[in-house]
Amino acid sequence: MRVYVFYALLLTCFGYAWLRGGGPERAAATIILTGTVLTTLTYQPFATRFQSVETSAFLIDLAVWLALLALALKAERFWPLWIAGLQGVAVVVHAVKILDPTILRWAYAFLMAIWVYPMMLILTIGIWGHQRRVMQYGADPSWTRSFGS
Repeated sequence: MRVYVFYALLLTCFGYAWLRGGGPERAAATIILTGTVLTTLTYQPFATRFQSVETSAFLIDLAVWLALLALALKAERFWPLWIAGLQGVAVVVHAVKILDPTILRWAYAFLMAIWVYPMMLILTIGIWGHQRRVMQYGADPSWTRSFGS
C-alpha cells in the first residue's frame, strides 16, 4: 500500500512541476521520476535485495546526483542545492554499505529511500515559489547565463 502512496505523491509532484513549474522545476521532477523508476526496475530479486550494495541503484543515484548538481549550478533558484545535497546523502549511503557490509538490510533500504520525500517537498515549495514570483513580477528567470553569474 505504501508503494502506491509513494508513487501517487511522486506523480502528483511531477504533474505539478510540469503544469505550474518553470524549467528548473520540470527538470528536477523529470530527473527524480526517471531515477526512481530506473532504480525500481533494476533492484535485485526480493530474497537478496539490500543484503549487499545495490550496484545498479548506486550508479543510478550517482547519475541523478550529478544531474541535480548540474541543475543546481545552472538554475536561477536556491532550492536545487538542497535537493542535490539530499541526493548526495543517498549516494553516501551506498558508500557506507560498501565500507561496512554488515549494515542491516532494512536500514540500508530505508536510508536509500527516505531522502526522496524531503526532495519532493522541497521541489513542491520551489514550484510554489516560482508561481508566486511569476504572479508578483510577471516573470521568473529559470537559468543563469553562465556558471560565473
